[in-house]
Amino acid sequence: MAQIHRPEAERELAPREALAVRYAEKMAADFRTVPGPFVAELREHFTDGEIAELGLMIGQYLAMGRLLVVAGAHEAACELYVPDASDG
Repeated sequence: MAQIHRPEAERELAPREALAVRYAEKMAADFRTVPGPFVAELREHFTDGEIAELGLMIGQYLAMGRLLVVAGAHEAACELYVPDASDG
């Protein structure tokens, strides 16, 4: 989880993990950039079923985050500590 806060080039993730994170970031930030070459890249590493499952999970978590904001839960939340690599 600590890897998510680092720039993409500095993340220490396996290729499939890095691609799954990019998929989630694209779905959250600009889902219109997902089709085309990016889907072809996904298919090099994941089956169609895995892509669908990732997409459903990403959508579920995005929707939950939006619901929590609407419910005001983000105002009651506390900041999470995310250790960096220097923390050991």
